[in-house]
Amino acid sequence: MKDEMDSLLGNQTWELTELLVGKKALHNKWVYRIKNEHDGSKRYKGRLVVKGFQQKEGIDYIEIFSPIVKMSTIRLVLGMVVAKNLHLE
Repeated sequence: MKDEMDSLLGNQTWELTELLVGKKALHNKWVYRIKNEHDGSKRYKGRLVVKGFQQKEGIDYIEIFSPIVKMSTIRLVLGMVVAKNLHLE
């Protein structure tokens, strides 16, 4: 749990601000998991997650967006790079 908090703080994951009048902060909780390593040892992990189900559409957010690229889009771009002999970084 300490490692996760250190990582969140080190990456400047959030910024403390004053809540707007009439708004409530979302609750969060720690989710714990035991990972089995290849050598047979166990590693204990903790993740801090927000209870996003408490949000209300139109009040807390307008739309949901997830920055995930479809594999077909990646293939298309790589195909264009190869076909036009371009350099990709």
